[in-house]
Amino acid sequence: MQRLFRRFGVLAADATPCGKPLSMAHAHALMVLRAKGEHSQQELGAELCIDKSNVARLCARMVEAGHIEQRPSKTDGRSRRLSLTAKGARLAGEVDAASGSRFGSLLGALPVNSRRRVLDSLHELVTSLDELPLVDSTKRKSR
Repeated sequence: MQRLFRRFGVLAADATPCGKPLSMAHAHALMVLRAKGEHSQQELGAELCIDKSNVARLCARMVEAGHIEQRPSKTDGRSRRLSLTAKGARLAGEVDAASGSRFGSLLGALPVNSRRRVLDSLHELVTSLDELPLVDSTKRKSR
């Protein structure tokens, strides 16, 4: 798994595996907001599996880049609602297309008779990950 992540480019801090000059969290936040619409910061953090402080920093960078708008929630003054700007929606479309192309190329490089088996295995792996408890980043220790 580690080799897969490294080779695919997941560890690059300044670019997605599909070649966009964004962090993975930024790209995934764009995709979540594109697919599911407006979210609170808390909901976005849960979708991305990142903690409150990281989602707040991510949102600040996205606002600064002009990709999202934040506004107070109408029902909870402590909560912020997030939505894509026109610029963010265009970029999310570009990320989606580039991601589709990259994953399509990856799948296309597999032997035809292996593709279904690989996709089924990936589905099982994701299902297994969904069953694991989330790692509490506040309890991680530096080495």
